[in-house]
Amino acid sequence: MIHLDNVTKIFPPNTAALKDATIHIEPGELVSIVGQSGCGKTTIVRLLISEIQPDEGSISIGGWDITKIKSSQIPILRRQIGVVFQDFKLLPKKTVFENVAFALQVSGVPKSRIQLIVPQVLHIVDLTDKCDRYPQELSGGERQRVAIARALIHRPKVLLADEPTGNLDALNTKDIIELLLKINEFGTTVVMVTHNKEIVNSLKRRVITLDRGLVAQDQKVGKYVI
Repeated sequence: MIHLDNVTKIFPPNTAALKDATIHIEPGELVSIVGQSGCGKTTIVRLLISEIQPDEGSISIGGWDITKIKSSQIPILRRQIGVVFQDFKLLPKKTVFENVAFALQVSGVPKSRIQLIVPQVLHIVDLTDKCDRYPQELSGGERQRVAIARALIHRPKVLLADEPTGNLDALNTKDIIELLLKINEFGTTVVMVTHNKEIVNSLKRRVITLDRGLVAQDQKVGKYVI
């Protein structure tokens, strides 16, 4: 599903965010990518959504080589990859329904189709009764669930979660992780970037540890040990 082969990314003047990184993630896996700040975790997310390009090596997703993807193809790629960020990135003047629907509107999906799809996705994240609320009227956990709903709206093959619980308390963190597990059970490949040791160790799933841009460990059933 996701293949990074000998990928190197250097930022000016001479900072190697990734060094000769090789990572293969199979369809349907749930994988945690861990490591200290500046180890290259977020660089991987940015590479996978083609926000930046590698300096060396190759990247493919679902058999599609995106190493030198054309700018006109990036929107197509991003409809196949849902992304969830720590800071939610919701539109404050739009309701929950409108925030989720917006991702379809910009893709030219007919209004009738939007009215059908959005309630289905809000049901998955258990926000049906909050569809008319605005972001500022929601808890942090509810805002993150809206962000997850928006990420799922195109039914992506891959969900990238970049520190999805970074701004949440313990209870909301538990709810979000349970939701990510539920999404993974549907067959979606989930890649979670996190520094939360408790989450990683409780999942008992695959853990890839980065250290100063290098793949230091890749454990099938791992723990966050750094």
